[in-house]
Amino acid sequence: MTPIPVLESARLVLRQWHDDDLTEFAALCADPQVMRYFPAPMTRLETAALIGRIRGHFNEFGYGLWALERKDTGAFIGMTGLLNVDFDAPFGPAVEIGWRLARRHWGLGFASEAAWTCLRCAFAQLQLEEVVSFTTEGNLPSQKVMQAIGMQQDVEGSFEHPRLPAGHPLRPHVLYRIDRSHWQQTLRA
Repeated sequence: MTPIPVLESARLVLRQWHDDDLTEFAALCADPQVMRYFPAPMTRLETAALIGRIRGHFNEFGYGLWALERKDTGAFIGMTGLLNVDFDAPFGPAVEIGWRLARRHWGLGFASEAAWTCLRCAFAQLQLEEVVSFTTEGNLPSQKVMQAIGMQQDVEGSFEHPRLPAGHPLRPHVLYRIDRSHWQQTLRA
C-alpha cells in the first residue's frame, strides 16, 4: 500500500520520517520523564531501530507513526499515529493510536490535536471501524488525551501487557476504544 505521506492540523504537520529526525527523537526517547511509563529510556541505536520499524509499517500498511512538526517553527516535536497491534491481545486484531512528544511541547494540546487528526485519517481515509489505545494504569496524562479525543474506557478490556514480566509495575494496562459511529457523533456535537 502506498504510504500516506502527510496529514495536517491547524498547528501541526504529521509527516514521513527524515534521517535528520534521529538526533531529536533519540533525545526524546532517552528522556526519563518522557519514558516514565515505558520499561526504560531508549538508546540512540534502539531509537534508530524504532524509526526503521515505523518506516516498515508505513510501507506495508500505508499508515503508521508520523513524525510531528510544528507549523509555526518547523520544530520536530515527537510522533503520533496508527499502528497494528503486534502482540496477542484479547482485543485484537486491532489498530491502536499512540503518541510520544518531547517534554517542552507538553501541555499545549499538541498530542490531542495530532491524535484527532489521526482519528480523522483512520475513519475517513482508511475506513477503519474501530481504533483502540492503551497505556499503563498510572499514565493519567495519556488517558486524558484518550478522553479528549472521544475515546471511552473499556473497563472490561483492562489487561496485563504480555511484553512485560509478571509483577512488573507497568504491566497492568487500561484499554480505550472509539468506533466510527462514535467519532461521527463527536463531529456533529
